[in-house]
Formats: sequence, structure tokens, C-alpha cells
Amino acid sequence: MTQSLVAGLEPPYYTAVFTSIRPDDPEGYAETSTRMQEIVQGIPGFLGYESARTPGGIGITVAYFRDLDSLTVWQHNTEHQAAKRYGRAHWYEKYSVHIGKVERSYSFERA
Repeated sequence: MTQSLVAGLEPPYYTAVFTSIRPDDPEGYAETSTRMQEIVQGIPGFLGYESARTPGGIGITVAYFRDLDSLTVWQHNTEHQAAKRYGRAHWYEKYSVHIGKVERSYSFERA
């Protein structure tokens, strides 16, 4: 899946910032990640996401949601919950999640 930056959005909106440490390409991760992308993109109020990973396993994914209700739908999705449990048991060395309300947003793009 091709990904680009999420342009500045009209605030307020919410972010879920997921930072993690895991090995590169653990078994089954790519398929689960693709499925999670399909699910979250179907949630009304989901605005987009950005993701980056360094060689050596540090990753950051920022997901954007219009409101807390749409973020809550994502957090409580049963497949997402199962993927989190599996990830803790098999893929991740550690991770953290930070939820925030965005009050200001802008972007730049070179012509």
C-alpha cells in the first residue's frame, strides 16, 4: 500500500500515536497490518495515518480521527484487540500509545 503524509486537517481532531520496538518482518505481521489498515479505513471518522520504521525496529504510527467516538470504535474493534494481544505475545519488545487532541494543524508542500 502506498502511503503519503496526511495534510493539515481542520481541528479539533484526535491522534493515536503508537510507538514500538519489534524485529523487522516478523512472521504474520505484514498480513495482520494490512488487515488492520482495511478495518480502520472503514471506520467513519477515520482521517488517515502515517507510519515510519527505522532499521533495527523502532516504529511510529500516527492515526488521525475526527472525534473520540471514532477512535473508541477502533480501540474496541475485536480484530484489533486480538491483533494487539498477539503482538504483545509474539512481535513487540515494547510499545506505547499516546492519545491526543489536536488544536492546531498546518502543512507545507513544495511546488
